[in-house]
Amino acid sequence: MPLQGVCWFLCCRQGFSLLGRDYGEKEEEESFELRNKEDLTPNGRSPAEVTVSQPIRTANGTNGHTVSEGSEEMKSLIIEKNKMGLEEESELLVKGWLLREVRGNWIKQRRYWFVLSQDSLDYYSGPEKGARRLGTLVLTNLCSVIWPDKQTYKETGHWSITVYGRKHCYRLYTKHFNEAVHWACAIQKIIDTKAPVETPTQLLIRDIEENKFNPEVVEHIYQHNPVLKYTQGPLYAPLLPFPYGSLEHTYHSGKGYGSVREEAVKLFNCLQQLESAREPVSIIQGVLQTCLDLRPLRDEVYCQLVKQTSYTPAPYTAAHLRYWQLLTCMSCTFLPGPIVLKYLRFHLKRIQSQSPESEMDNYASFISEALEKTKCRECVPSWEEIQMLMSRQEMLCTVHYPGPGSCQLYISSHTTANEVVRRMQEKLSLQESKNTFALYEQNALWEQPVAGSTLIADILTSLSSKESESKSQWKLVFKLYCLLDADSISVDSIEYLLLFEQCHEMVVRGQLPACEEDLQALASLRLQCLMGDFSTHAPCPPLDELFPVHMLEARVLMSLSAPQALPPCQVAAQGCPATQRFLQGTLWSHTATVAHKQKVELDMRLRSRLKEEAAAVMGSILERWKGLDGYSRSDSMAAYLTIARQWSGFGCTLYEVDFYISSTGSFSQKLWLGVAATSVSLYRQGEADALESFPYGQICSYGVSDSNTFKITAGDRDLMFETTKLTEIMQLMNAYFSAIRRQRGKGEDADITMVSRPTPTLRELPSHPV
Repeated sequence: MPLQGVCWFLCCRQGFSLLGRDYGEKEEEESFELRNKEDLTPNGRSPAEVTVSQPIRTANGTNGHTVSEGSEEMKSLIIEKNKMGLEEESELLVKGWLLREVRGNWIKQRRYWFVLSQDSLDYYSGPEKGARRLGTLVLTNLCSVIWPDKQTYKETGHWSITVYGRKHCYRLYTKHFNEAVHWACAIQKIIDTKAPVETPTQLLIRDIEENKFNPEVVEHIYQHNPVLKYTQGPLYAPLLPFPYGSLEHTYHSGKGYGSVREEAVKLFNCLQQLESAREPVSIIQGVLQTCLDLRPLRDEVYCQLVKQTSYTPAPYTAAHLRYWQLLTCMSCTFLPGPIVLKYLRFHLKRIQSQSPESEMDNYASFISEALEKTKCRECVPSWEEIQMLMSRQEMLCTVHYPGPGSCQLYISSHTTANEVVRRMQEKLSLQESKNTFALYEQNALWEQPVAGSTLIADILTSLSSKESESKSQWKLVFKLYCLLDADSISVDSIEYLLLFEQCHEMVVRGQLPACEEDLQALASLRLQCLMGDFSTHAPCPPLDELFPVHMLEARVLMSLSAPQALPPCQVAAQGCPATQRFLQGTLWSHTATVAHKQKVELDMRLRSRLKEEAAAVMGSILERWKGLDGYSRSDSMAAYLTIARQWSGFGCTLYEVDFYISSTGSFSQKLWLGVAATSVSLYRQGEADALESFPYGQICSYGVSDSNTFKITAGDRDLMFETTKLTEIMQLMNAYFSAIRRQRGKGEDADITMVSRPTPTLRELPSHPV
């Protein structure tokens, strides 16, 4: 029999029918299935499969039935070819000498003659005809190539390329960069021309999709293909195809990940551990974290979970329900790809029809609803959220608002910040307010608004992580966001209290420009509001909760900033040549000691002066407090806001700007950018009068020009601001413009003059910092 006929016979001995296959259970990887073309009917089915089997298909759309290539068939072909030496072949694309890294007791490089053909990368003992073939790496579309890099060249003196195959990895070296690039390009070109390799699971998923309305065929597919059903044994290869030596995991190399293929097999082992684990939450969280870090594994884990929840021997036991609990957590964290999503939905409906009114039915129903709402999460669900999802319950979320108040709301994994804001407005009777509100992440020193589309579950997980890292208390706070109409706020409403508390936060942070006399008056009114009439027995809050103490620190530092005289030995040493200073080594240690002593003395003087200044200011505040006898809480709040409203920028949100430049030549540093309901203004820090102000009607466009620069175009001027608050400024300006359009749409007077020019360009920013 000719050689070609022998190869065909060996290949076809694997079998001609999908019905008898045991995919993925015994072989490390079986991806190829050859069929005898003579056994196929004109419609592409074999006679025995017309009514009892899934349809036969082709990978390339022809009438043949090569489902995909298989390791055993390729191995057989390679063995036959290896019996021959190097021949003159017309298909050879590139050939030449390369060094290959050989690993034994130590790593060493050996020189071989490499030949690249349409199907493989081979190496021989030499270039002569009949030279012995020493190895072959079969090229498929799953192979990958790492291109030469400078770091390897610096370390070894050679340019390196690495070729990953299913069983082999070739690390090749050459002294010439152009030669390395030429080989890498040629190999990658061959890989790109290869047809996609499909695994048995992919082919069977397609069969199920094509026959989903024929229960008998679907049942037969499941019964004759164990790869689709529950197993207690290990998984030797992924259910889906992944590139060999994939480098998508390198960004998370610090977490100890291997290749994506290796991680897929490890994940199946983790899934099986769920059955016997006493505490499954940590395993579930680990699986979710891996899927968050390695995106391609999400579809793989979904397929593994569908497999482990199909035809389970004991479906109603607690051990088996662990798979459903993980599937629930997955469905609330990641969406699978379109093909796997269809397969998953079919599986859920099938389970519901087979086991109605069971726990599996309840989980399947919950998962189906979750898949309609889920968006990709930014954080892995917290321990508490996973426990709630395992029991299909909602979790409690505490939302604070300025002052001592807070509300508890039930949220799901899909609840967004906008939904919580609406529910808070309903609870606090703020639905009719003309102003807008938002949620903030906040601790004692820092706060940041939460984008409306952000998932609250992600925020709570993030806050929990920040608390463990910084050991400071974080909370979610409901606050005024856009102050569009302060005059319409009723004195008796909760909104008035929010305005008062947020105004006081600005005062304490030093973001309300006022003289010291006004600041002391505000502090005394705050005391009257909190404590009532003056009493020597009343516990008084610390000064930093009443007054911007950084003003005292700046004043004390200014008084102590006079230059101090240097010790004589240090002055003398400064004028000495280098050789003389070397001889005066004994003086240097003395100089350092004196400098350290002076620093300690300066720190002690600074602390002493700060205590004196703070005591003086506190005494003045208490004296003013005594004069407020008889003021009610509402009177104190009204008086406080009356003083605060004297600033022309009242109601704006201030952002620190490190650098500012205008197209007209104006230049400045360390400013405040104030974003208000009617305009954007620039202030010198601590000064009440604006340097420049730009009404929204004059602003043509605004946006982010690079990673830390914000640009506003007003008329014929371009203004550039360097700031770390790009996202917050953009979101607030977008919110103000949206509010203006809503008010104008309702026919309300927005008190904003809008010239007849195009609407400024609004950019939709992500919820994370730019």
